[in-house]
Amino acid sequence: MNKLYIGNLPEGVTAAELEKVFAEHQISFCGSFLVKSGYAFVDCPDEQWAMKAIETFSGKVELHGKQLEIEHSVPKKQRSRKIQIRNIPPQLRWEVLDGLLAQYGTVESCEQVNTDSETAVVNVTYASREQTRQAILQLDGHRLDAHALKVSYIPDEAAEAAGRARGSGAPRGSAGSPGPAAAAPKPPGPEVPLRLLVPAPFVGAIIGKEGAAIRSITKQTQSKIDVHRKENAGAAEKAISIHSTPEGCSAACRMILDIMSKEAKDTKTADEVPLKILAHNNFVGRLIGKEGRNLKKVEQDTETKITISSLQELTLYNPERTITVKGSPESCCRAEQEIMRKVREAYENDVAAMSLQSHLIPGLNLAAVGLFPASSSALPPPPSSVSGAAPYSSFLPPEQETVHVFIPAQAVGAIIGKKGQHIKQLSRFASASIKIAPPDTPDSKVRMVVITGPPEAQFKAQGRIYGKLKEENFFGPKEEVKLETHIRVPASAAGRVIGKGGKTVNELQNLTAAEVVVPREQTPDENEQVVVKIIGHFYASQMAQRKIRDILAQVKQQHHKGPSGQSHARRK
Repeated sequence: MNKLYIGNLPEGVTAAELEKVFAEHQISFCGSFLVKSGYAFVDCPDEQWAMKAIETFSGKVELHGKQLEIEHSVPKKQRSRKIQIRNIPPQLRWEVLDGLLAQYGTVESCEQVNTDSETAVVNVTYASREQTRQAILQLDGHRLDAHALKVSYIPDEAAEAAGRARGSGAPRGSAGSPGPAAAAPKPPGPEVPLRLLVPAPFVGAIIGKEGAAIRSITKQTQSKIDVHRKENAGAAEKAISIHSTPEGCSAACRMILDIMSKEAKDTKTADEVPLKILAHNNFVGRLIGKEGRNLKKVEQDTETKITISSLQELTLYNPERTITVKGSPESCCRAEQEIMRKVREAYENDVAAMSLQSHLIPGLNLAAVGLFPASSSALPPPPSSVSGAAPYSSFLPPEQETVHVFIPAQAVGAIIGKKGQHIKQLSRFASASIKIAPPDTPDSKVRMVVITGPPEAQFKAQGRIYGKLKEENFFGPKEEVKLETHIRVPASAAGRVIGKGGKTVNELQNLTAAEVVVPREQTPDENEQVVVKIIGHFYASQMAQRKIRDILAQVKQQHHKGPSGQSHARRK
């Protein structure tokens, strides 16, 4: 995303004049300007320079009396579902932006971009091309707190890859073309970026003067490197994301570690610099292994000391844990290779398993809900039809679920917000119905939040509620937010949730780290349903809810097939 389109150029402008303008504003570029009639193209060394050029020039700098308009150059085949929104007021609350974006469709992802500008920049992915087109039409020029938003397409690599796949087949009858029975080439494995945590004082050395050091790393290792300088302002450490092959990631890691070691030695700030790797909590358990065996083996094989941050440090907005590796630079790099190999294996296994089971969770958009790391580019596709027939669930809207979440009574005001603003924004963001039930008694210490919506909406709504309680300090700084959640299941299926001798419910608790309780001797309600109680932190609760829904879907599927295993079809 480093190629720029320069528009609104005066007639007869030359490449030399554009080079002079860029030099005057100290904007780095690569190669030469490709000048056309009224517009031009140029490459920047990396995404940060491209963003700096856009922020510096667009609508602010004139050439021969005409204001330059600069944005990312996006080929038509990549103009799909991704846009960039610039000039966002820095004081704007994210809930307000979420509500605005949701007016034009389903937002699959919204990521803040690091820039030197005083205003904020986000990259947004919508669920469809039409939603993206409407968002651009309506949001470009939209004013928020005296700031006019600037909206443009950015490259959608997934769309380009799909286009290449469609267009890659050789013409029929061409020499050497594969026959109809030939196996399709195996697609490349999912990209799991290597994410490092580095001391903030070393970031400047890693980037280098005018980006020279990081350009060198990028070129030598054939990788894309993002330094998240603007995130967590004032933090002692900053994250770096490396996108490449496993070999490229490891090579870049070694170069960054060497730079940090040299900087520490030159500044006499530390005797040794540990390697810190960020990994999504979903994968850490498998990295550690039963009784810590996997981690101990990595330590022994690489002659390093490895520690992992506590679960208590996880939040909705920070699902990653820090893996600290101490040892010689060579040993740390060997450990990185082993750690990331296990993380990638866990990721691939989860993608494969979720692809097989996703038909049991109608309407769940895995890219949007964040069950997998947001920085990963590969996500399981929707379940495809078998033998040309559409799947059963494709004819139905996403199944609505009702979940009861119990929050501290004193937190009700924070969830509702001033004049109900927060709960309305939350409802729009999640596309869910969210209501707070009256207290059971005047002195009730908890209140019930009733959330109705499909799985994706449940994930978003519940996640924001957990996050809000943490933000508003209803739980201590080192205290994990644990809430009680109730879902209702058919009384006839409660036994399946419990399992023989409590086997299933025990496995649920071991797998999810949530407490799952099916109270005995319940009286079913008027709908012949009973309550299942789930108590745990956000990710534990979500996994338990989904696993229970899986069990219910299997029961429903078996009932639909009947005792003979055949679907109940209407006789003609």
